[in-house]
Amino acid sequence: MPKIYLIDVTNRDGVQTAKLGLSKLEKTMVNLYLNEMGVFQSEFGFPTTKHETNYLNANLELVKMGALKPIRLEGWIRALVNDVEATFKLVPGIKHLNLSISTSRQMLEGKLRKKQSDVIKDMTAAVGAARYHGAETIGVNAEDASRTDIGFLVEFGLAAKEHGADRLRYCDTLGYDNPFSTYEAARTLAEKVAMPIELHCHGDLGMAVANSIAGAKGVLDSGQDAYINTTINGIGERAGNADLIAVILAIVKSKGFAQNYQLGNKIDLLKAFKIAKFAEYAFNVPIPINQPGVGANAFAHSSGIHADGVLKDPENYELYSYEELGRGEPIKVETGREIIAGQYSGISGFTHLMGKMAVTFSSRDEANEVLELVRYANVEAHKPLVEDELMFIARYPKIAKKLLTMTPLE
Repeated sequence: MPKIYLIDVTNRDGVQTAKLGLSKLEKTMVNLYLNEMGVFQSEFGFPTTKHETNYLNANLELVKMGALKPIRLEGWIRALVNDVEATFKLVPGIKHLNLSISTSRQMLEGKLRKKQSDVIKDMTAAVGAARYHGAETIGVNAEDASRTDIGFLVEFGLAAKEHGADRLRYCDTLGYDNPFSTYEAARTLAEKVAMPIELHCHGDLGMAVANSIAGAKGVLDSGQDAYINTTINGIGERAGNADLIAVILAIVKSKGFAQNYQLGNKIDLLKAFKIAKFAEYAFNVPIPINQPGVGANAFAHSSGIHADGVLKDPENYELYSYEELGRGEPIKVETGREIIAGQYSGISGFTHLMGKMAVTFSSRDEANEVLELVRYANVEAHKPLVEDELMFIARYPKIAKKLLTMTPLE
């Protein structure tokens, strides 16, 4: 039975959001949280972008160490041979790639200034180069697929498959689709190209989650595996992407869906609130109060009838419980003494703070080394670190140093 796999693109599409971004340590924490949650793959960055090089290689080291398994880490590049060559020069250990190129007539004429035959030629050459250099899995992205002639998309997908691609990404780049058009396009591609289809949906019309689910259904109905792209809290360019937690809830909780369609990976929903709150803090973007599952009002009841009904039996007005999403503990606001590990922290306060987290150091020199890394991490992030970030630096100081190291061009 074909299944649905989640590919989270927070560390690629999410960080491309205007006015937002994540430090390299924060991007690493996102990968760790996604791994804990059971997400199949993280689109963890841009291999041809030099300020990403140390971060990408450091995360691949975490894979070798077993700290980032079983999640797959996949890089996003343009479907050009030059980008493939640069990727394997800068990040030689990378195993998973998504190669992207525009396919719509609008993009070909208004952006690339190329013909359809040129696009296929560039894409197939890039796929061949990626396979030659040792890529284990290759996804081919049709940018602006929802405004592309379906006949050309089929031709494009067949060429990608013939040259060794593993799946085709259908990109609703402008959020132009609706659930009905997405279903038809995804089903047609899955049937005629006969390979797994990946759905990448944007929220310009408020339908990113619905389109993702509809598209996945079309692919599964054709007997192929479906891959859905998500971002944490739906953060992404313009109006955002399909929200990770909302997509999961739609798959496992919506009427009749879970009975007929299944996730390929076991997802731990107990990690939902934690990853959403971390993204809220790291991006400095509040979670909307009406966000499915994790918003402040997701389990709030004001109406007398609703309040009475939910007190008698929560299932009267709640599809799922807050405990399922890891929301069992109330949110506490500290008003007393607080010691924060910041960029100007001293050793006494730092060792006290780490001791509260049951972290001890073998020597004052070791504590000073970790403290110095914490200071640099604070400088990069422009905010105090959360407990998990402090624990990560204490556990993997050499990896942390690589994440915090960038060498500008001379």
